[in-house]
Amino acid sequence: MEPFAGKSYSVIIVAAMGIQERREKEKERRRQQIMVAAKRVFSSRGFSRATMEDIAREAELSSGTLYLYFKNKDELYASLSLRVLQYLLIRLEHVHKEKTLTAEERLKALWEVLYDVYTFDPLTIINMFHLQSSETLKRLSPELMSEIRSLSQKAVGIIKTLFERGTEKGQFIDRHPVAMADILWSLFSGIVLWEASKKIFDEQKDFLKPTLDLGFEIFRRGIRAEGPASGA
Repeated sequence: MEPFAGKSYSVIIVAAMGIQERREKEKERRRQQIMVAAKRVFSSRGFSRATMEDIAREAELSSGTLYLYFKNKDELYASLSLRVLQYLLIRLEHVHKEKTLTAEERLKALWEVLYDVYTFDPLTIINMFHLQSSETLKRLSPELMSEIRSLSQKAVGIIKTLFERGTEKGQFIDRHPVAMADILWSLFSGIVLWEASKKIFDEQKDFLKPTLDLGFEIFRRGIRAEGPASGA
């Protein structure tokens, strides 16, 4: 073997890895570029009227390039929800790890997280709620569907744990924790969608926050156990 053959081979491997890393970064950059453009197009034209060609023009890319990253408009539409679900999960985990809160305080913090996540990206949250009740989910790739399901299950799991703790401490009524988590999520998504639909007819109407607060207050009082209780 030549004296520097092994060293030269190592240099080639490192260079190849560097090229691969740059390609992956460029691929992710292009993917984000497409998703930003898609969000703008969905916002201005709505999901049903928007086309992949519209999005390609907004992203200043060819339509063919879009299909290298997303197999159809449904995939692109659903992919926008992943970012929000990831952010939601991070915020929920923070509340879950807070040791000093009582169950009621934790529930209030959780509700504030939901509203904060909405204000983080209102359009995508609304699109995500529409996605929950549409046929689009059935047309997603198994990989994307699996990722959405995983993030959703983790989020519901954290909310479920909150109700379990509250029930164990005697602060909440003894009901199935998953059902209680589902009801809380349904309350939140239902109010957001209802208020969004009202703004279509009158953009001056914006009663989302007070309506959410009222809905939460009714829910909180409804699940409170009889008699005094304390503890985290």
